[in-house]
Amino acid sequence: MNFLYSPYRLWSVFRLLLSFYLLIKKKSRFLGVAPLSPQKLTSTIAVLGASFIKLAQVLATRNDFFDPLYLNALKTLHDDLPRMSEKEYEKVMARAFPVLPFTRFNPIPIASASIGQVHEAWLDEDTKVAVKLRREGIEKRVRADIQIMSFFNVIFRPLFSHTTRHSVESVISEFSIMIVQECSMNQERANLEKFSHMYASSGVIFPVAYSQYSCDDALVMSYHEGWRFDDRESIIGSGIDIVPLIDKLVRFYTDQMLVRGYFHADPHPGNLLVTPQGELVLLDFGMVKRVPNSTRIAIIELLRAANEQDYEAYVSASKRLGTVAYDAPVAELAEFTQRMFEIFANDTLDSSSMQELAFQVLEQTRSLPFKLPQEAIYILRVSAIVEGLGTTYIENFNGIKDILPILQNNIPRALGMKDSIIESIFDEIKHLPDDLHAARETLRRASRGELVVELSPLQLESIGQNIQKALRPIVVALMLGLGAVGAWMAGITEFSYALLGAAVMRLWYR
Repeated sequence: MNFLYSPYRLWSVFRLLLSFYLLIKKKSRFLGVAPLSPQKLTSTIAVLGASFIKLAQVLATRNDFFDPLYLNALKTLHDDLPRMSEKEYEKVMARAFPVLPFTRFNPIPIASASIGQVHEAWLDEDTKVAVKLRREGIEKRVRADIQIMSFFNVIFRPLFSHTTRHSVESVISEFSIMIVQECSMNQERANLEKFSHMYASSGVIFPVAYSQYSCDDALVMSYHEGWRFDDRESIIGSGIDIVPLIDKLVRFYTDQMLVRGYFHADPHPGNLLVTPQGELVLLDFGMVKRVPNSTRIAIIELLRAANEQDYEAYVSASKRLGTVAYDAPVAELAEFTQRMFEIFANDTLDSSSMQELAFQVLEQTRSLPFKLPQEAIYILRVSAIVEGLGTTYIENFNGIKDILPILQNNIPRALGMKDSIIESIFDEIKHLPDDLHAARETLRRASRGELVVELSPLQLESIGQNIQKALRPIVVALMLGLGAVGAWMAGITEFSYALLGAAVMRLWYR
């Protein structure tokens, strides 16, 4: 049997996903099987490789899924893996570079991650480049892992509530799309070129791709020296003021997620370098995500409500974003939101105390219908990573106290306002003919009775769920009634009366 589907690997994936199920549902056992310990969980993920490391990194943003022991264990997972074997390396090199374009090439990788490994090379004596080689067979392995996860997800699906099931399926769905794209060096090169063009004036440095030497197995880029963003000792020791860089990073991601809607979804410390000149370099463009306009607007409304401390408006915006079920109780969620904001806005608490109090509040709200739509997964992950980088240098750095004011100040830009009032007025005047035409068309359709009301997918989902809930007792009663008729025709009179009585009771107490 192919090792990708070997019994041991299938069993390991089953135990891993079963552990996730038990931890999410807060159950100690299922059919006598307990969840893996935090240490065993992380070691199993590391053995299973790329797909599961990436999945765990995404799940590690879910404070509502896991308790602190498991969250801290998941956050220790990194993409640092052994390099390819000599045979695999030679096979990839021969396929990627039939004619070697380098005057020198270092066969020892300077970084080795789950999807690929990076080497130093020189196009000539003065032009040093970074060459990212895709691991041999990684795409086939990733696609096999996705099939295995999807299979087990179908098995576990009935065990989850509707809300939790939606979140888990969203994570797997979005994760599957992104990791397959990340296996393509051509896709990463396209992401890099588009990103560099779109954010050319951001003040952040991006590598330059050498498309003439690149292919789906290898990406050749300009080489950049620097320290990892979390290398506090080296950066501060070099006399670099990190606070402006953190401010630039927050503003840069605000521009990505709120203004442009096209963002780098994997800003972990290894992908962010600080140069000796104090410049910020962004690497690795395998995970680049577009934010739908509806999601972007919902985030803007969320930020505005948070800044104004209008917690009911915050819950309403969360429903439009999809992180809260559409039929969720507004008052209860508003109270929960207020308590969380009070914790994280408290300057007298250190970060560990904030986290402890936040987990206590979350524990009391397990039954509330929180959800995670696929569009929000990477936004939340990016926010958590950026906040984590901030805490490396600024004591008690947190999103509400330090990031929210910056986000709030950028809302006018996110809504399309120009840098000056005059520019904004001229921009509105320019669009006035289109707006008048749209208003006239709306009035014309209203007069003809042709107006069409469109419901959002989240509203349709909520309506569908309510319809299913309403129909369920009717279907059960109908089945009991049919059973009563069958029992009566078979001469089992007493049993038919019992089934008929059960059908009536099911309808009465629906």
